[in-house]
Amino acid sequence: GMVQQEPAGAPGEAAAAAATADVRLSRRRWAVVLLFSSYSLCNSFQWIQYGSINNVFVRFYGVSAFAIDWLSMSYMLTYIPLLFPVAWLLDKRGLRVIALAGSALNALGAWVKLGSLKPHLFPVTILGQVICSLAQVFILGMPSCIASVWFGSGEVSTACSIAVFGNQLGIAMGFLVPPVLVPNVEDVEKLAYHISIMFFMTAGVATALFILVVIVFKEKPLHPPSRAQALIQSRPTEEYSYVQSILRLLRNANFLLLMVTYGLNTGCFYALSTLLNRMVIHHYPGEEVNAGRIGLTIVLSGMVGALISGIWLDRTKTYKQTTLVVYIMSLVGMIVYTFTLSLGHLWVVFVTAGMLGFFMTGYLPLGFEFAAELTYPESEGTSSGLLNVSAQVFGIAFTIGEGQIMDRFGTKAGNLFLCSFLFLGTVMTAFIKADLRRRQANLDNEQTVITSGERPEGPRSSPAPTGCSER
Repeated sequence: GMVQQEPAGAPGEAAAAAATADVRLSRRRWAVVLLFSSYSLCNSFQWIQYGSINNVFVRFYGVSAFAIDWLSMSYMLTYIPLLFPVAWLLDKRGLRVIALAGSALNALGAWVKLGSLKPHLFPVTILGQVICSLAQVFILGMPSCIASVWFGSGEVSTACSIAVFGNQLGIAMGFLVPPVLVPNVEDVEKLAYHISIMFFMTAGVATALFILVVIVFKEKPLHPPSRAQALIQSRPTEEYSYVQSILRLLRNANFLLLMVTYGLNTGCFYALSTLLNRMVIHHYPGEEVNAGRIGLTIVLSGMVGALISGIWLDRTKTYKQTTLVVYIMSLVGMIVYTFTLSLGHLWVVFVTAGMLGFFMTGYLPLGFEFAAELTYPESEGTSSGLLNVSAQVFGIAFTIGEGQIMDRFGTKAGNLFLCSFLFLGTVMTAFIKADLRRRQANLDNEQTVITSGERPEGPRSSPAPTGCSER
């Protein structure tokens, strides 16, 4: 009888092509991830630069503390409706276009803020912050995407942690630098001068980073860095449907659980960061600088936790176990912080905040990488984007909710409010199954390479999009 020929681009043929692809690592990959990390740093610095000296901006602009909180929450609010258009653009146009847009908007927002150096110009600073929040939409979903497109299977988690580092380091600097550059002085003219220094420095750095992105940032390496990436690149683009990709993700029960638990944890972090100045000043009046240092401690310890987590995942691939342990310790850290904040000893707050940050902030890259494993071969940009939407929704709800509780019942009640949701997230994390699809794809293709004459089996689900995973 006749043998029907398998059509071009069929799963089996794509897997065979991936098995024989020339897999190499590009030296440029480190420049790409470090440059992304740098402009992500600048953007996240602008997110928290108002909240870290909330009381100073309240007095300068003559507005309420809640109005200043909204400058932080604008980042969260903007992200929610714009995720899907930007994720679609990432899939259709690729990494470089998204990087250019994100760094350009970040620089533009920084320059607009320079037009708000008078007390009556609060609407201008809102405009500048909204532009920066638009830039954030082009930034938050990129870490796991850059890691997959540019890095080998043994270093993707570490690369993702480095990419997330920039965002976290920017938050750390946003806690540390504004209290130093903008002292709480009475004279409005002097205060405007100090604010202008901070805004000018930010705009200069943001502009320099945009120029570097134009010069350095490339779409993808010449050769795929891993077998899993080679498999994705070997698939025809016409088979991919962006809407169907989102629907597949929303039908993935494990990913849905992770999306909610990630949102609960990261939402708590956003609320804690936004309201930290108010918490510390309530118990330790006049300690604006130390409030910023406590925020710095939270983020720096979290960066260490993120790096350790990334290295640990690359070596062990224990995504479920590591995520659950880190979640449990985030809950423990939040409880300890809640009951030690009011003891009257700042050094105790530094210690407990550091412990909390090590796990809570260290959880962020874990969520990205676990999602990439659970949803392969779907776009990492889409899965990361859905995680971030969940984080923004919970971040807004928790910031408003905890702020109102703090005003009426005190900081302890507000922090216990966050503890209850971290407990819920811990329980839900225990029900996520470790369906590591990306790891299995790498193992299958490695087995194909070393087993002569064996036809590789096709992937488990539909092909990934052209932007994050394929371009």
